[in-house]
Amino acid sequence: MDLDTSTGKKSVNKMKKLLIILLKILATLVITIVVFIAIVFVIDKISSKLETGKIKPYGQFVTVDGKNMNVLIQGQGAETVVLLPGLGTGTPALDFKPLVEELSPFYKVVVIEPFGYGLSDITEKERSTENIVGEIHEALQILKIDRYILMGHSIAGIYGLDYVNKYEHEVSAFVGIDSSAPKQYGNKDIGSPIPTTMITLLKETGLARLVMKLRDDPFASLPVDDDSKEQMRILSYKNFRNASIVNETENMFSNFKAVENLTFPKNLPVIFFLQPNSTAIEGWSTLHEEQVKNSVYGKVMTFQGTHYLHHTKSKEIAENFRAFIEEVNHGGQ
Repeated sequence: MDLDTSTGKKSVNKMKKLLIILLKILATLVITIVVFIAIVFVIDKISSKLETGKIKPYGQFVTVDGKNMNVLIQGQGAETVVLLPGLGTGTPALDFKPLVEELSPFYKVVVIEPFGYGLSDITEKERSTENIVGEIHEALQILKIDRYILMGHSIAGIYGLDYVNKYEHEVSAFVGIDSSAPKQYGNKDIGSPIPTTMITLLKETGLARLVMKLRDDPFASLPVDDDSKEQMRILSYKNFRNASIVNETENMFSNFKAVENLTFPKNLPVIFFLQPNSTAIEGWSTLHEEQVKNSVYGKVMTFQGTHYLHHTKSKEIAENFRAFIEEVNHGGQ
């Protein structure tokens, strides 16, 4: 019996020692993680403050709804092209730079940076299609731009569809650059695949900066100068997951639903420049062909490239756009 008791005590002591070791390892691991996150957080805050001082203004501010909306205007052409960005594009004016340079020798080009984008202010106003479209129109009215071609990337296809129906008398044509189609998701809820709170937490802790540093530089291959690339990196991170962008993302489903029954006015010239096959959306080209099937002047063109088609195909887009507009101006002959 004494032997059994002694053996039992030794077993218990071994278990206690093992538990203490495991607890120490766990405590060390937790402390390491906390210290790591603290270091990342501090580095992020210091970096953000330093980067704020490196931001170089471009364009001009227009006061819309009591806030500053940044607009870049380039070129002196008789016709005006208004460019609208895709969802979450951090620096629209710089993102569109290759396309602006191709278009500005022939047109007056106006790049709108909606609230939450580029150098524009953040707004607490709901990011509904109605509000976004109204703010863009107000900016153009203030600039005394009352006749123009609307050209938009990605989700601007949704806002643009609403826009041309509300202000048909002002818009002379619509151009989509791999632009969204109202029925591309059917009845599926298109919320973010990663929970909003998780993404916001990554930004607030500074871990998002670390992730961006570790991945391939998305701006490295862009056909713009190094200074523009640096500004794009700074502003894209600054605007990442800001309140306006988060609200717009959360409103995506309702914004698509808001225009699902709208069509482009029959007499409005419409041309879409698309990547041939979207990996995310089935029947990408077909969806856009449906949108122009009843148009007097409607066309769909495809180019090999990514969703940001204007990064690599700006020259082709500009040349074919000019040819399309010339054809329209000559009555399709």
